[in-house]
Amino acid sequence: MNIGRVVPLIALGVLALGATAFAQTPTGDAAAGEKIFNQCKACHSVKAGENRVGPSLHGVIGRKAGAAEGFKYSDAMKTSGVIWTPENIDKYLADPKGFIPGNKMAFAGLKKPEDRQNVLAYLAQQK
Repeated sequence: MNIGRVVPLIALGVLALGATAFAQTPTGDAAAGEKIFNQCKACHSVKAGENRVGPSLHGVIGRKAGAAEGFKYSDAMKTSGVIWTPENIDKYLADPKGFIPGNKMAFAGLKKPEDRQNVLAYLAQQK
């Protein structure tokens, strides 16, 4: 094994992993996101275990879709296989019915990318 070839490949792999993690870090304004989230409060809470019409979004980033305790999810959500990364939440918030067809969320979505990034930054604080 030629160590001179292996080390650059390892370094490249580490850089790629770091870039992926960075790309998934919300870049929005959490304070602005909290204001936008007011639209969501009729159905969602950010308090742990406090489900409403929709599930609690406390700690949602990194969670498997359909996995919040005590909430009755649609089969579509439970079997989607989605992990709520910032990228997936962004796609879902843009078009909930298109991203996971058959889910129960009635909200049409947030069309402005900056609104979605701001909500993501707010949700990232809800751990």
